[in-house]
Amino acid sequence: MPETRIALLGIILEDLASVEALNALLHQYGAYIVGRMGIPYRPKQVNIISVVMDAPNDVISSLSGKVGMLPGVNIKTIYSKQNRGEPPCGN
Repeated sequence: MPETRIALLGIILEDLASVEALNALLHQYGAYIVGRMGIPYRPKQVNIISVVMDAPNDVISSLSGKVGMLPGVNIKTIYSKQNRGEPPCGN
């Protein structure tokens, strides 16, 4: 089994037209998502989302890259320094 890492994806959504595509991607990778928190910041008309993942590097990079290609979406990913054992879904 590939080793996994814990990562935090920080997402700022500025274009509400991308909400459906973003949610579809997060659902697609749901087996690797430990938790998710979304905060609508209405005064600035943005949504701030943090997603915690426990997954192999390539899975984290894949989701991060796909999210970053969505219009009006900015993402930064922070990785833990330690690798861990199997992902939670057993893949």
